Amino acid sequence: MSDQKSDRWKRNLLVFLGGQTVSSLGSMIVGYAVMWHLTVETGSAAVLTLSVAAGMLPQAVVSVFGGVWADRHSRKLLIIGADSAIAVATLVLALLMLSGVGDLWMIFVAMAVRSALAGIQGPAANAMLPQIVPAEHLMRVNGAQQTIQSGMMLFAPAVAAAVYASTGIVAVFFIDVVTAVAGVLLLLLVPVARTVRSMEPISYFGDLLAGVRYVKGNPSVRWVMGLVAVVMFMAGAPAHLTPLMITRSFGDEVWMLSVNELFWSVGMVLGGALMAVFGPRAKRRVRLMVAASVGVGVLVVGLGVSGDFWVFSVAGLVICILFQTLLVPAATVLQEQVEDAMRGRVFGFYGIVMSVAMPVSMIVFGPLADRFAVESVMVLAGILLLGCLVGMLALGGARRSLATVGENDDRDELLVSRG
Repeated sequence: MSDQKSDRWKRNLLVFLGGQTVSSLGSMIVGYAVMWHLTVETGSAAVLTLSVAAGMLPQAVVSVFGGVWADRHSRKLLIIGADSAIAVATLVLALLMLSGVGDLWMIFVAMAVRSALAGIQGPAANAMLPQIVPAEHLMRVNGAQQTIQSGMMLFAPAVAAAVYASTGIVAVFFIDVVTAVAGVLLLLLVPVARTVRSMEPISYFGDLLAGVRYVKGNPSVRWVMGLVAVVMFMAGAPAHLTPLMITRSFGDEVWMLSVNELFWSVGMVLGGALMAVFGPRAKRRVRLMVAASVGVGVLVVGLGVSGDFWVFSVAGLVICILFQTLLVPAATVLQEQVEDAMRGRVFGFYGIVMSVAMPVSMIVFGPLADRFAVESVMVLAGILLLGCLVGMLALGGARRSLATVGENDDRDELLVSRG
């Protein structure tokens, strides 16, 4: 009987990950193709900035409400509804462009709609995963999922370039419609239990406030989110400024820019794979996350002081490995230690952190790179990150939060060994 149960959850997981992978691949292909289409058609940095804002900000705003919905309604149906609506919005845009109507504002609206629906899908998918996967396998599954997502970041640009160059942007939109429908059909095959609430919902706003109070009053959740926010904010701009530093300091050869992108992408793949294999063996995940954060700070400084292109590239690869060493355990801790009835709201807030930290980082540090050397900006960001980490660890409240997460880790490990 136990073997049948094991086979059942593994089969459900494979179907779930297969559907999410296919759907995400279509979304990535559209993202790259739209960026290139707008670049070719307009050549305007302002237009690209607006497209980035349309593609990211709605998700950050809607994630708050998406988390509430994920705790009130069927998470499976929310994902299916979001994917279906994304397919419809993309299909409408494709048909309009086929008819000869292709104004920029329509593309922006479509990207904003897609982003808002992703704000519904993200919290629901993260909250639903523990309903499919046993707690002792969450770290491995999260690592595998990150590996797949990072691998698609290597594959999607090539597919987008090939389709866009040969057939145009409309064909890319139709591919996204097909992948979204495929993701929906696969998810329909996955049985998911309904979330059981300890009390009747009062109102959406009341549920939202309850989620805020939960995060504020839960040291483990508060500390994990704070750590991720600090690292993503301080390291976000350096990650996006590496091409600029290469062209200014090492040369403007295209192969250098390609190697840089390849090393960062490979680092994300390797990091996810390492966490999938070795992450479950980590006995002190909090210490692992802190060590990874410190390593990111040191290496961001290293980016600024490196005088050799290959040293610079390897440092970027290791930074991405450390990113995964932070993000995979962080998501796992939230999935394990947040009660099921509150998990959607917590991941709604977590989605805001992930969506907003890097764009805000660019807003703060990006202009500095036009006034000062990029190396100086990277050194500054790395030192600030290390300083913030020292400050967080020096606070009594932070130390108590660390202890709480560690105690929960010990309790979970004991329960797993007994179960």
